[in-house]
Amino acid sequence: MELGLLCAFMVLLGKGLALDEQYSRAIDWLSRYGYLPPPDPRSNRLQTREGIETAIRIMQRFGGVTETGVLDAETLRLMSAPRCSLPDIVGSEDMLRKRRRRRRRYALSGLKWHKTQLTWSVHSYPSAARSPQMDAGLVDNILSHALKAWSDETPLRFQRVHSEGAAGPAEGDIRVSFAQLLHDDGYPFDGEGGTLAHAFFPSGDEVAGDTHFDDHERWSFRGDSSSSIDLFTVAVHEFGHALGLSHSSSDPSIMRPYYQGPVEEPLHYQLALDDKMAIQQIYGVPDDKTPVKPEAPLLPSPPPPRPTKHFDTSYQKRCSGGFDAVANVRGEVFFFKGDQFWRTKRDGSLISLNPALIRNFWMGLPSGSYKIDAAYERKADSRIVFFIGSQYWVFKDTEVQSGYPRPLSDWGMKTKKGQAVDRVEAAFTWDHNGKTYLFSGGQYWRFSEVRRDGQVSRQLDADFPRDSSLWRGVPTDMDDIISWGEGDTYFFKDDLYWVVKRGRLDNEEVTPKSISVDWLRCPAPTVIPAPNNPKNPKDCSCSLRGSASPVGGSVLLLLSALLIIHKYFGS
Repeated sequence: MELGLLCAFMVLLGKGLALDEQYSRAIDWLSRYGYLPPPDPRSNRLQTREGIETAIRIMQRFGGVTETGVLDAETLRLMSAPRCSLPDIVGSEDMLRKRRRRRRRYALSGLKWHKTQLTWSVHSYPSAARSPQMDAGLVDNILSHALKAWSDETPLRFQRVHSEGAAGPAEGDIRVSFAQLLHDDGYPFDGEGGTLAHAFFPSGDEVAGDTHFDDHERWSFRGDSSSSIDLFTVAVHEFGHALGLSHSSSDPSIMRPYYQGPVEEPLHYQLALDDKMAIQQIYGVPDDKTPVKPEAPLLPSPPPPRPTKHFDTSYQKRCSGGFDAVANVRGEVFFFKGDQFWRTKRDGSLISLNPALIRNFWMGLPSGSYKIDAAYERKADSRIVFFIGSQYWVFKDTEVQSGYPRPLSDWGMKTKKGQAVDRVEAAFTWDHNGKTYLFSGGQYWRFSEVRRDGQVSRQLDADFPRDSSLWRGVPTDMDDIISWGEGDTYFFKDDLYWVVKRGRLDNEEVTPKSISVDWLRCPAPTVIPAPNNPKNPKDCSCSLRGSASPVGGSVLLLLSALLIIHKYFGS
């Protein structure tokens, strides 16, 4: 018995030590990247629990993961991701508070070059043993195109100058080198993985503009293997620092601190809107002078098609449509599927490619296997209402209010045949008139919600329910609806959405668009061109494409259109 208790104690002790070590490493990580002030050895100042929780929340918000304030698996996974070694938050605790209130998602360092003609040089190259394909000529051209991404959007011009070696004078405003571990600049590298590179902001210091890459990494062009790092992607990011940009929380942005795989072709790469706005705020828009072109591209031909290396484990689920519910909450759009959700900002940027768990965000909803039928933000008091089956919940931010769940019968909805409604399929508050609408079984109900004495009263409007078909041009059995923009109404079904403009119901035709492409950063489907003059007229695929029989092709197209119309608008 005593031996068993001793073994159990040792196991628990081991777990405790592991958690303490994990916690200690997390505090070190938060301090290193600017989320926590470093401890003061003179005053023995310790980090407070509240301060650590606040720092974790800011880190989670900045990194686009679920904001919990604890070191959950998602947060620890982000902390271990490859990244730039410069801090995300630069400055004091006052700067931390300002960053939390800042509306712009891009960040400026406050430093800039006071000239538009800049020079650059390379002082060392990747080691042949670690990066055998990265010869000097290829590296020079990759760096040249990375600089061009910034000069394309500004009056800046970059001219290559040749260094005189590590022992000679440091030539060039932006000096590039590949180094390992300690390399005399205060930002040591950590071997393969972890930190990848860093660059110094413009200033009067000797190191201003210096850009260093970790030579322990396996550098490559287009990230040509699963274990390599794409040099072009990291170089564009680091040159942004060398020009005066800090890290950004925007997605997409090349200035996000975490490496997420290679970007598009260097010859065609363009900065995301957020990065373009940020760099133009420092240096202005391009002038009318003839741009200085980079050196002739000597980049290898693209490799054969292969799976994208982005750390996007949710691609199939996110890009296949069929969401359980869609809600406009606090100016963001939430897409719910199963026990997960994605968030998009008002400017169309996706918070994260990977989903967050509903139960980690809104604690109080039922555990286990379930899906949200509908959700909306109540305008009367900004509470969030969820419908699941025959019950509903009301949340203040992420906290469920006492007394919930409540039965759906509270709403007093009955069909035209007098039957009680046991499920809500869609819910939204229409900005056009401030009314709340609930949809179920091809019918809808309209409510007036008013706040009095701290309580919200709900009144079902007369002459309801009505047929959903009154909303012309959209499906009658939608997945969900939101009001967005200037009173426009968005209807979601499968992977399509329809926009009904500014309070109109009499829309004869509304063209559907793709949810996954327009809202969730999924690639547009590839269109396969019809073959010309097929040699085998008996091949059924030829007649389907209409090249062998124009009449037959037209009939098939008509039948396809009728099937689509029946799917979305049929009774």
